[in-house]
Amino acid sequence: MALSPRLDLRQTQSLVMTPQLQQAIKLLALSNLEIEAFVGEALESNPLLDIGEVRHEKGERDGEEAPAPSEHESDPGPDGSEALDIESHAVDPEASRADLQSDQGDWGKAAGGAGSLGEDGLPDLENRSSDGPTLAEHLAAQIGGEARSEREALIALRIVGELDEAGYLETALRDIAEDLGAPLAEVERGLDLVQRLDPTGVGARDLAECLALQAREADRYDPCMERLIANLDLVAAGEVARLKRLCRVDDEDFADMLAELREYDPRPGLRFGGTAETGIVPDVLVAPDETGGWKIRINEASLPRLVVNREYYVELKGGARDKKALSWLNEQLSEADWLIRALDQRQKTILKTAADIVKRQDGFFRQGVSAMKPLTLREVAESIEMHESTVSRVTSNKYLACPRGTFELKYFFSSGVGAADGEGASSEAIKARIKALIDSEDAKKVLSDQALVDVLKAEGFDLARRTVAKYREAIGIGSSAQRRRAKKLQGL
Repeated sequence: MALSPRLDLRQTQSLVMTPQLQQAIKLLALSNLEIEAFVGEALESNPLLDIGEVRHEKGERDGEEAPAPSEHESDPGPDGSEALDIESHAVDPEASRADLQSDQGDWGKAAGGAGSLGEDGLPDLENRSSDGPTLAEHLAAQIGGEARSEREALIALRIVGELDEAGYLETALRDIAEDLGAPLAEVERGLDLVQRLDPTGVGARDLAECLALQAREADRYDPCMERLIANLDLVAAGEVARLKRLCRVDDEDFADMLAELREYDPRPGLRFGGTAETGIVPDVLVAPDETGGWKIRINEASLPRLVVNREYYVELKGGARDKKALSWLNEQLSEADWLIRALDQRQKTILKTAADIVKRQDGFFRQGVSAMKPLTLREVAESIEMHESTVSRVTSNKYLACPRGTFELKYFFSSGVGAADGEGASSEAIKARIKALIDSEDAKKVLSDQALVDVLKAEGFDLARRTVAKYREAIGIGSSAQRRRAKKLQGL
């Protein structure tokens, strides 16, 4: 059989990831603050882009306010078409110091677990106020009056710059000495200066040193207190008898020492604002409306509105003298138009997703975390007719502000457990219930994990003991044995 060249026509389908499509995917995952930085760069590089006026009253431009959560009609895109799911093809979603546990009594609670729940069962996402000086500024203002020389002041300032937000020094003094080219003894004197500043306890290298500094300030650092602070692991374990032997004190003295210890602040630096940390700025704002529903809109305080300066385009086009200049100008116009459309579509997609979340978690916004329902990315994606990976990107690094506080959009997605009503309950609701049961338990009758299982089952929740233990540990609560020891210490 002879071989010869020939031409064949074949029809195939393929997804081409153009630079614009890749940019659109990237924009979805950015928060409003990141979008603001992105827009700033675009304004510098494209002369046709300009900042337009942002209106916050009724009569805002389309896309600024979402429809009522009960309505989920597709929002029209900037060109009149429906908002496009840019990932309609299958794409996988993008993939401080340790706090003391609750078995350390009231003093341990002062440390507060980073993942712990607040009093009403909601996550503690409150930000420290940005008003007032930061910890570094507060300390630096005191150094001038304490330092014996300019050199000592400079070393102390360097040490202050190495403190974490809680006021601890995690950098080795030897490393600081090498960086400054100063003798280790001078750096140690600089640290001593920092540790004399207010608030007492800053500049400590571990928890024991932090508490010891505060005990010295209160004139309570005697040999007995020194031994107690040196054995904080035994305090956490509730080894009362062993601690009394080590400290050589009786029951009354030990109870007095423990009460004094609980009054100290394990993280003194948190009284002040963060150093480089900024507060959370919500991307979506939710508020009740006059009809009993919810009003949802984008927070445009951190989202600039872009417009194309058509007059400047006409002016530049009139001055273009060759095809290269005209081609560049048209390219800038095309990029500006596309960016505005992409940002508008991003806004519509976020609002559409947030509206569906609010509709499904209506009980949470009205009653609290106890009414939260299990929810998955797939359920929202199917409801708004977009791909699961699109919803994943939309909810990443985005925050929603409502009358109950500020929450990450991811917070509203949680697994479910079986319930008597057949609808199931959110794992967050179960965690809140477990916390409430433990908070109200009798000191003489601490609830075991199995006892918690029995109580929850009586309330209609079918959970295994290991599931209860997993949820209990997730919210930073110790075992029944640890809590029993902690309550025994509190009773002294």
